[in-house]
Amino acid sequence: MHTELSIDASLHRSPRITSVGGLAGRQTGRDTVHLIGTAATPLGGDTISVRISVAAGAHLEVRSVAASLAMPGMQQRHSSAQWHFEIGAGASLIFDPEPMVVVSDASHSVVNTVELQQDSTLWLRERTQIGRVEEASGRWSSAMRCDVGGKPLLRHRVELGEGSIAHDVLSAPLSMSSTLQYPDARASAVDLGGGTVRLALAGGGSLSTSVGRRLQPA
Repeated sequence: MHTELSIDASLHRSPRITSVGGLAGRQTGRDTVHLIGTAATPLGGDTISVRISVAAGAHLEVRSVAASLAMPGMQQRHSSAQWHFEIGAGASLIFDPEPMVVVSDASHSVVNTVELQQDSTLWLRERTQIGRVEEASGRWSSAMRCDVGGKPLLRHRVELGEGSIAHDVLSAPLSMSSTLQYPDARASAVDLGGGTVRLALAGGGSLSTSVGRRLQPA
């Protein structure tokens, strides 16, 4: 199944939402949209394409009503998603869906493309868990490409689970939480107690990442 979802937010009207396939959006507040699954997706072989656009001066919050499950299909185990974010001048976006859980034997990849302006504001969080309880054989990868005013801010890729570069049956991380924040003038820092590393980006903003065996409560 192929899923397409588009959310367009403007300053003087409610967000416009169009969708086809297994993912939809519902406006739950003046500037808030919740993502809702309308079918079991992603299954192996599924593709998802989402575009979120926030016009100049507008504000949008995108969340989800439940975690997503990536599951193997009858003939394929791999599914993929492409997320494209456009945040205009003076606009702001908070993107904070519930985690993606990659169940046993499934494989899922994500490509995130973000286009910001110098005075845009962004808080984008991505959370992933390999396996449900006592499962550890799924695989997930995510690539992040973020530009500000047409200039590169971040090029980032991470992968978890079976077959990934850092995978180890005994001690490899099976969960990740990652937050891209712009602007953010704080220096790089490491929180040993919380297991979080915040990397200050040369073009402004930050990328905070934590990994572990299981996701911690938000």
